[in-house]
Amino acid sequence: MTEVTLSNVVKRYGKHQAVHGIDLGIADGEFVVLVGPSGCGKSTTLRMIAGLEDISGGEISIGGRVVNDLPPRERNISMVFQNYALYPHMTVRENLGFSLSIAKKPVAEIESAVRQAAEILGLDELMERKPAELSGGQRQRVAMGRAIVRHPDVFLFDEPLSNLDAKLRTQMRVEIKKLHQKVGNTIIYVTHDQVEAMTLADRIVLMRDGHIVQVGTPLELFNKPVDTFVATFIGSPPMNLINGTVMGAEVIQLADGVSVPVPSSARGLVTDGQKVHFGFRADNLMPEGHSVQEEGEKASLDLSVTLTEPLGTETLLFTEIAGTEVQAKMLNPRPVRPGEKLTFQLMLDKCHVFDAASSNAIRS
Repeated sequence: MTEVTLSNVVKRYGKHQAVHGIDLGIADGEFVVLVGPSGCGKSTTLRMIAGLEDISGGEISIGGRVVNDLPPRERNISMVFQNYALYPHMTVRENLGFSLSIAKKPVAEIESAVRQAAEILGLDELMERKPAELSGGQRQRVAMGRAIVRHPDVFLFDEPLSNLDAKLRTQMRVEIKKLHQKVGNTIIYVTHDQVEAMTLADRIVLMRDGHIVQVGTPLELFNKPVDTFVATFIGSPPMNLINGTVMGAEVIQLADGVSVPVPSSARGLVTDGQKVHFGFRADNLMPEGHSVQEEGEKASLDLSVTLTEPLGTETLLFTEIAGTEVQAKMLNPRPVRPGEKLTFQLMLDKCHVFDAASSNAIRS
């Protein structure tokens, strides 16, 4: 069983503290994604797990063994980087088996491990090629194969897809997901791309300024963000937020005379006069006749469309509510002219309320 546990882990660079005493438990075989904006501490955390960065405080254990003072080679981990780090003068076969050759493993064991990795990743036809003869996606598969042959307890991925174009990123997300299903090892994956996090993770660890903000399944972070940072970071497009004031604990007064009922999730938890952010996703504001017909509390709003973004089976519509630009979604779309007024249905029971002072979610 290969669990990874971080207990009050700290990283300092001189006077600058990059990671602030984080606690995290990762189960055996779990696929966990560390995500967040640049500089949030996610790559530093991964490098501390790998042993490439010394920790300034706390404890890291892998498989129940404290590894604080162990060099990377003794942690039984494999790391895949964004730049592939392949040896250009070696063939794919030689690149895959190099680490085992250095470790002086028997030739038969090396050949078996290389053959197994090549089969898992579909590299059989590429074994005699050199990196210069491979596409970006093929090089990344070789980098993953080189990690597989070592039979590590934990795979660590550091933004492995950031150098690929959009189409290849999508293909490689599928490859990495298939890899996890086949090998079943614990995977810790770092990215700044919330789409990668949502599609790959069993659980997401969202970080900001060296702190963990929220840990949960992709749907937990999407549907129940703990604050406005999570609400606007997770999900594409990000959650719409409109400033408002609670009136009589039953209504949220927005600007321009627009008001909405307090969503059921926040009723009884807000106070008269409280400043709040009223939030909802584009999926919860749709034109009549072009939406998912769901039961629940709704509000009708007549709004003028300012801009459209056709996406094929759906179209994003830009409009304004109480002077704030928001995004809505149209399913089974038709052409919409700028300035055209439509009647939208807002799914109130899917809306969110955040305290303006703390940015924290108000939810029962």
